[in-house]
Amino acid sequence: MCALMVEVRDLVKNYAGVKALRGLSFTVDRGEILGLLGPNGAGKSTTMRILTSYIPFTSGEVRVAGYCVIRDSLEVRRRIGYMPEQVPLYKEMRVEEFLTFRARLKGVRPRRVRARVEDAIALCHLGDVSRRIIGTLSKGFQQRVGLADAIVHQPELLILDEPTIGFDPAQARQFRETIRGLRSRHTIILSSHILSEVEAICSRVLIMRKGRIEASDTSENLKRLAASGSSLRLEVKAPVEELVQALRALPGVEDVEPQPMSEGWCSVTLLEQRGMDLAASVGELLISKRWPPRLLNRQQATLEDVFVEMTHEDRA
Repeated sequence: MCALMVEVRDLVKNYAGVKALRGLSFTVDRGEILGLLGPNGAGKSTTMRILTSYIPFTSGEVRVAGYCVIRDSLEVRRRIGYMPEQVPLYKEMRVEEFLTFRARLKGVRPRRVRARVEDAIALCHLGDVSRRIIGTLSKGFQQRVGLADAIVHQPELLILDEPTIGFDPAQARQFRETIRGLRSRHTIILSSHILSEVEAICSRVLIMRKGRIEASDTSENLKRLAASGSSLRLEVKAPVEELVQALRALPGVEDVEPQPMSEGWCSVTLLEQRGMDLAASVGELLISKRWPPRLLNRQQATLEDVFVEMTHEDRA
């Protein structure tokens, strides 16, 4: 068995002279949940369609479970479950009927079909609607049917493109728990514009921009490496100008953003240079000046900060 589930090397895809992908290279380990991020037009959907053997590529090499997506297309497709953004469903069919049809279509052995369908229904919390007509279900339940369809043949690799569209917050939370539960059975590639969702689910994040990979790491490491760094928020009873001047004099301070408050209090956001932790220095300063604080907390850079920084139009 190949140790890597996905291998992409120097992948290029041209559309009528326009380069959608510009030399992509990345790997995905078995059992990993990879978050694929990027603005519209970054190449995420193109990458996922190539991985599923849905479209060809211009040059490079792509393997899934050790199989080439061009030469061994049928072997690759057997090992993949794909849930597109707009899930194609036969809405006149009942949920259980549809999943049974799809399991047979995907080559599940007849004696295993019923067990696979029941397993998919349970994993996707469809038990209460399994005998209902799909067209009568809410958007959220229809998305769950799409997920059940993607996993009914127990694929090694699960590719999900914006899977929580139409979910309310409670459904989205339940979906995240479902995906975490699927990790022991599948390697997962997840594309989403909901960054908090990616941060909560994915073990690693890959950020794309204009057909290239801008960053690939855990969300925690990416946040630590963000140019915006972290910040301290203070509320201090002190003269505003003197406080700002004293804070700016501390080594490692990137910027100080004050906001006067009532009764002599001042709210300050202190931006730290990358890799700096100024909490102790700020505390010592306030003690030496006898400026009483009533708030001192750290605000880390978020995955949204990293995303905006990595995909900004002014970025070279």
